[in-house]
Amino acid sequence: MDSHHNHQTIEVDRPVSSGELNSWRRGFTPQAEIWNGRMAMFGLLIGLSCLLLMNSFF
Repeated sequence: MDSHHNHQTIEVDRPVSSGELNSWRRGFTPQAEIWNGRMAMFGLLIGLSCLLLMNSFF
C-alpha cells in the first residue's frame, strides 16, 4: 500500500452563515443533506396528518 495518500481535509471549525446553510446545492454537500432532512420531515408530517384525518372521518 502507498504510505502517501491524497486526502482532502475539510475545515469544520469555521462558522457558517445562515445564507450559506440554506442555499440550494445539489450533490453530496452539507446543504443538500440539510434540505434532504427538511423534506423528509415535511413528508412524514403530511403522511401522518393524512392518516390521522382519514382515521377520524372514516
